[in-house]
Amino acid sequence: MLRMIATASLADRLRRSGAGEVLTDGTTRAAYSSDASLYRVLPQAVVRPRHVHEVAAVLAVCRAEGVPLTSRGGGTSIAGNAVGAGVVVDFGRYLNRVVSIDAEARTAVVEPGVVQAVLQRAAAPHGLRFGPDPSSYTRCTIGGMIGNNACGNRALGYGRTSDNIAELHVIAGTGVPLRLTAGRTEPGAGLLADLHRVTRGGLATIRTELGRFGRQVSGYALDNLLPEKGFDVARMLVGSEGTLAVVTGATVRLVGDPAHRVLVALGYPDIATAGDAAPAVLAFAPTACEGIDSRIVDVLRQRRGPGAVPPLPAGAAWLFVEIAGDDRAEVLDRAARTAGSVGALDSRVVTDAAQAARLWRIREDGAGLSARSPAGLPAHAGWEDAAVPPHRLGAYLRDFDALMRDFAVTGLPYGHFGDGCLHIRLDLPLDRPGGTAVFREFLTAAAELVAGYGGSLSGEHGDGRARSALLPMMYSPDAIRLFAAVKQVFDPGNVLNPGVLVDPRPVDADLRVPAAPSVRRDLAFAYPEDDGDFTRAVHRCTGVGKCRADNTGTSGVMCPSYLATGEEKDSTRGRARILQEMVNGGAVTGGWRAAEVHEALDLCLSCKGCRSDCPTGVDMAAYKSEVLYQTYRGRLRPASHYSLGRLPRWARLAALAPRTVNAAMRIPGVSRAVLAAAGVDSRRGIPPFAPRTFRSWFAATASERAATGDPVLLFVDSFTDNFAPDVGRATVRVLEAAGYRPRLGAARQCCALTWITTGQLTAARKILGRTIESLARQADSGIPIVGMEPSCVGVLRSDAVELLGDSAAPVAAATRTLAELLTERGWQPPSLTGMSIVAQPHCHHHAVMGWSTDENFLRAAGAEVRRVGGCCGLAGNFGVEKGHYEVSVAVAGSRLLPAVAAAGPEDPILADGFSCRTQLADLTDRRGVHLAQLLADRLAP
Repeated sequence: MLRMIATASLADRLRRSGAGEVLTDGTTRAAYSSDASLYRVLPQAVVRPRHVHEVAAVLAVCRAEGVPLTSRGGGTSIAGNAVGAGVVVDFGRYLNRVVSIDAEARTAVVEPGVVQAVLQRAAAPHGLRFGPDPSSYTRCTIGGMIGNNACGNRALGYGRTSDNIAELHVIAGTGVPLRLTAGRTEPGAGLLADLHRVTRGGLATIRTELGRFGRQVSGYALDNLLPEKGFDVARMLVGSEGTLAVVTGATVRLVGDPAHRVLVALGYPDIATAGDAAPAVLAFAPTACEGIDSRIVDVLRQRRGPGAVPPLPAGAAWLFVEIAGDDRAEVLDRAARTAGSVGALDSRVVTDAAQAARLWRIREDGAGLSARSPAGLPAHAGWEDAAVPPHRLGAYLRDFDALMRDFAVTGLPYGHFGDGCLHIRLDLPLDRPGGTAVFREFLTAAAELVAGYGGSLSGEHGDGRARSALLPMMYSPDAIRLFAAVKQVFDPGNVLNPGVLVDPRPVDADLRVPAAPSVRRDLAFAYPEDDGDFTRAVHRCTGVGKCRADNTGTSGVMCPSYLATGEEKDSTRGRARILQEMVNGGAVTGGWRAAEVHEALDLCLSCKGCRSDCPTGVDMAAYKSEVLYQTYRGRLRPASHYSLGRLPRWARLAALAPRTVNAAMRIPGVSRAVLAAAGVDSRRGIPPFAPRTFRSWFAATASERAATGDPVLLFVDSFTDNFAPDVGRATVRVLEAAGYRPRLGAARQCCALTWITTGQLTAARKILGRTIESLARQADSGIPIVGMEPSCVGVLRSDAVELLGDSAAPVAAATRTLAELLTERGWQPPSLTGMSIVAQPHCHHHAVMGWSTDENFLRAAGAEVRRVGGCCGLAGNFGVEKGHYEVSVAVAGSRLLPAVAAAGPEDPILADGFSCRTQLADLTDRRGVHLAQLLADRLAP
């Protein structure tokens, strides 16, 4: 019988047992309260072991005290397998090494917390890889894959995780350590002998009900215990969801990567017809056969622009088929035959690896992209990965579509169609009265449907809290009793992940969304895509954990603080969970001013990387601003809010006597005192004010400029005007060369960016409102507005609409970056042939406008462009404030500084953002240049 002891006593017992890192604070408990599922269970404690012996010690304490123990890797479980009420053991924080690779034996020894992508990088120099590749490969752990028997896109070629395990090291729920070799297990004595007796008593049930097709993941894989399969306990434990044993290590099999891969995209009129065609594809021995619906592609285009999706064949649904092999001619021939033989409306054979990767990325982001339904409502997991025998997939899809119509729900289907596995999230009305009952009724009806097709409730994510209670609809009472008997052998105390698989919790227990009250009153931001509800906005986070991914080698930005600290609370997901708990009033009490909330948001750089990189569209920068606004309105604020948060005002004052201000700041002691009073880290310096502002230069040189050309309004930001007027001068020169006649807006125009980032949103709305009103006259006249500072362009394009509503929409539509305007103009820039550019896009540029226009513009001019992902680490006021310096430098060190160090001495470092250029100047001996400067330097005199 499980019982709960006081948290303080539990923590003391755990620490005395040898567990090194035991966390019971509200921030940590909130961050670990959910995984990627719908379920929310607050743990008593989180343990992050550094050594295997700590795991054994923690299990011993839990057994002695009757406290539940839940294993957790990357927390990407969609079925609720990685949350629990007692102790959550996080293997991903420290037990995350690739211990060794044996290239000759094609095996790797790993700790359970190693991320799949890390293992891939370690194996790649040997020409090897770990076969299973779920879409969460950049953050899911091998231990988690073992827990769920993960499969991924290429299961047709490489099999499931259970097919790729050579040896497991586990500790059973009884406390007994086991070393299990895949293939055959000798029963011996003790636990294994008891398991053998249970198996012998249920051979008929196992043979008739289990192991019927490849994606039958639901329940325990007892078919591996059949005599003809060698009583393979290792493979049986794969997919047991941490309910029988704790995995402490594994030896996994590696495979060779084929020399050539080709993607065949096949178009069909609808998703069910694509399902009909999938079995025919299998005749061509693909390594992958994935189905995707046009509605997911539409979401991507809407969120990231039409350029985000490469050309696709005609149709409203597609199969993405990968043909691989070592003989290129044979691969191309097989691809061509596939394209012409499976009844597609249209097809495209993609041989370019970069184009194929972009298409595969759509599929990889499916779980996040589908988090909003076609009706624009939140879409939920729960019935997420059912599978049927592949030859029955098309018919199942039609019946499932009819079931959705019956319940008036919608979703975006996709999945592993070659395996008969469907993924979908549904807009079940969980946040409305009676929604929980609808959820329960739908899951029951869906389980009946898939059971009728001889299918499995789960095709790869496990049953977890989402489907365990539905297992009697799929299995006979004899099978259910067998599962319970196996659980009794391994974990008689029901300590390991209770409520899952055996003696499960109801499917509608512990749901996260229904527990969250709506928050709509007195909000600063409109949250138009979330019906004006802050609760719905923070629940956009479904927990897929892309914010925890190592974006090395990509253009991604999210989440820089997590990459610097490795702490869950510093990820976008962790912050979202803490904000959700703030609303729920669980582990976090005190509302907007709760210490846990401010601790979690403190290291958010407000980079907005999550706004574009998070598949569900979380905008943590906006949420942070809202929290600061709600916390401090009418109250005394931190010093940096008055200094850095109101920087444009101070800059205008300094512009009256810039040389005097600069000289004063060079007096020993003055600079340090001013910085301390302003809340600025003493290791930072204030960039010198320009002797002459850009505006004053523009006015003084008006007679020297041409009076002809198409009018364009330059939005003059405070950074360009007061610190970097040379950027403004270069912009004027480039615009004139392109046939424009620049003009300036009113002198006191400001986008209020610094007020927004510090949560001074009442003032921000006033300042921004005046600016929008002034700019609207130009926009209404058809005059384009060009910004020079990317973060300010981002405000005019995005934040303004969210703060002011539709009145800001005309200005947002008229505002351009320099590259966007020049591209629309079709202007031929000066040749950049032979130039190798290292480019650090500003985070807001990446997140709001997208940087592809700039990249394409530079490449068209002949330049080689090496785009740096990630954030520079300064991020406006963040890297300047006290307490942030170390993280700011660590963020820069993850991507920017290595890229600059690798650049040649003559390679320009392109950085349009003033923050990015300031960080470069602070931390390197290189200087960044703005796009306008790069172009102006190459214009004819």
